Amino acid sequence: MSELFTSPQTGGESPLADRMRPQVLDDIIGQDHIVGHGRLLRRAIQADRLSSLIFYGPPGTGKTSLARVIANTTSSAFESLNAVLTGIKDIREAIDRASDRQRLYGRRTILFVDEVHRWNKAQQDGLLPWVENGTVILIGATTENPFFEVNRALVSRSRIFQLKPLENADLMKAAQRAVNDKDRGYGKWKLSFEDGALEHLVEVSSGDARSLLNALELAVETSPPEGAHWSPPEGSAIHISLEAAEESIQRRALLYDRDGDYHFDTISAFIKSVRGSDPDAALYWLAKMVRAGEDPAFIFRRMIILAMEDVGLADPSAITTVISCAEAFKRLGFPEGNFALSQACLRLATAAKSNTTLAFFDALAEVEKEDAEVPNHLRDASRDAESFGHGEGYVYPHAYRDHWAAQQYLPDSLRGRIFYTPSCSGDEARIRDSVLQRREIQAAVILSDAAHSASTEALTWSASAKGREGWFKRLESNRSALLLANRDAIFARCSLARHDRVLIAAAGDGLLLWESLRRTPEGLTAALVDSDEARETLVSVTTSFGIEELPLISIYPSGSLPTPNKAEEFFSCRTFDHILAREPYNRMGAGKSAFEAFAKAAALLLTPKGTVALLQSPPLLGERISRILTEECNSSSTLKRTSLAEKLARAEEAFFSGKSTATSSKGQHLSLSWDGKTLQQAFIDAGFAVELSVLDQQEERLILQKDLAAWFAPDKSSWGSFISTSLDESDVSEIRLTLEDRIKAGPLTWKWRSLLLKAVKQG
Repeated sequence: MSELFTSPQTGGESPLADRMRPQVLDDIIGQDHIVGHGRLLRRAIQADRLSSLIFYGPPGTGKTSLARVIANTTSSAFESLNAVLTGIKDIREAIDRASDRQRLYGRRTILFVDEVHRWNKAQQDGLLPWVENGTVILIGATTENPFFEVNRALVSRSRIFQLKPLENADLMKAAQRAVNDKDRGYGKWKLSFEDGALEHLVEVSSGDARSLLNALELAVETSPPEGAHWSPPEGSAIHISLEAAEESIQRRALLYDRDGDYHFDTISAFIKSVRGSDPDAALYWLAKMVRAGEDPAFIFRRMIILAMEDVGLADPSAITTVISCAEAFKRLGFPEGNFALSQACLRLATAAKSNTTLAFFDALAEVEKEDAEVPNHLRDASRDAESFGHGEGYVYPHAYRDHWAAQQYLPDSLRGRIFYTPSCSGDEARIRDSVLQRREIQAAVILSDAAHSASTEALTWSASAKGREGWFKRLESNRSALLLANRDAIFARCSLARHDRVLIAAAGDGLLLWESLRRTPEGLTAALVDSDEARETLVSVTTSFGIEELPLISIYPSGSLPTPNKAEEFFSCRTFDHILAREPYNRMGAGKSAFEAFAKAAALLLTPKGTVALLQSPPLLGERISRILTEECNSSSTLKRTSLAEKLARAEEAFFSGKSTATSSKGQHLSLSWDGKTLQQAFIDAGFAVELSVLDQQEERLILQKDLAAWFAPDKSSWGSFISTSLDESDVSEIRLTLEDRIKAGPLTWKWRSLLLKAVKQG
């Protein structure tokens, strides 16, 4: 090969793919989910604080290149081994060198092992003690799933990063870089491409940068420069035709190893496509398996399992079709047997679906948990009925109309336990009503029998017992369930990936923070709190939870967002994929200006298509004392007969609709009349596509005398001040007395509505 293909970096001939390897982090193309700005791995590389790593992904995605970038960045010594070419002896020599560096110079050693899955168990075990004691920091690269192919002990001591096939845009960027680079690529020559030639190389490379660069190199090498053969001077024009491009990257071999990941991933895709009733996708994955030489018996075996597990009673005849097709294939073989495979596949993909046969495993779990005795009336009466009364009380179903009678069949300890719930799909829908109706009757009979033998023991408590308030609140309140439901509703509005960057506003209670940490272990979770005390508390609690990656927490006013410059100062990250907040305006006035400021700041902080998920409960949709009086208090009270509740309702409507002003304990003006339109419009004006939903909320609350005193105090409560001027003193007194009678009876149901906003940044 001529000097055109000689790497100036190495001084000798080396392939283009090797010459164009990234040298620094910013050279890496694609893989933003692990090395993008703010990502966990990028921060670790930049800080030179690496722990053992395993890079997992298809060929040509940059695993070795990423290791070389680390080698160029770290102050540690860097050793490299290829598992295909090395063994125990090489491992020992590398460990000896690492031990000497650590002992003599206090210097760490990073050991990169390419194709680490190629080492057998003994070879991998030989490395384990030195990873364990810190003599080396392992960086492994593998195309196979490390959870199956790498020693579990090594996996448990490493953080695994999965690299994805490159997008076409990334591949095009890599190709353009090679074409324009004067030192390592072809920038010294004038390369041109026929329309579609470079695009063809990118398309057929299918995410593999090495394949693309090798093909590009071959295309250039086989395209003589204008007026020259193979020693062109700098500045020579070289034209790559579409024909040369097509010849340089022939139809690629299918990525399919019958004993490796692609085998399991492809059959998984096939099963999930059939389960999802997508016949087109199912046929595609079936064709890929057949084309790659998969054993048809294996495919039919998986379809038979699917017919029982995922189709089941919704279409009981489906399994008959699949077994018949399997038998037909045995007689026909290929190529005619493809029709049998196709028919079985399409039969299952288009069948009604039900997975109720999985109920067996629930029953199996109960058996393993408890070996319950057979009820007496179900025991065999043919052997010892006279001695022990076995079988006595059994009801013979055929003696009854419809050949069914209600009686207990489960052991006493499992009375009422349900394993099987019929689906509403296909044939099973026709038996659903019958099963459920009989189950209801059966349950009524069983529970009636159980009531006669139930214990009459009752637990009592004293009204004068210490801690009554706390005990009652724990017993009656559903606050925990409500908070979890709100948390889940917020996260449901934004699909978090493991590598996403999340900013949480008003994160003082930790509810969103900890869930985000669990969901984005390879990304970034940043939080804003309003005090040093809140930050210290969150860090302490997060540590006690055993969460490996602690959050980044900074102090910022509640309900506000920083500028990108401030965010970079706080978190070393200017942009985020998601911004989350739950009740960010609980402690301050909310309204149009506050929402507009939040929305404009969010637009600057979010990536394109980034999401805001925000839950806020406006006062306008809050609980009303008038509702409590009419729905929670005794209907026979004087209050209802005099329609005082209606008077209070009108006064409250005036109070919350903006005809009054409210002031917080800190003297801040509180806006009470804003609603969903106010919140929604603020984000629309800031360039977001907005979805707004309303959540009905309720919880059991124990109201105390001190709560009533605070509500009705004109000098302490804006509501109390307004009500005292809107109603007669006698009316206010009667309302309060009625509430006092009600709270003596225990907790009441507190109802309100919350707004849940999802806003997606456009552009």
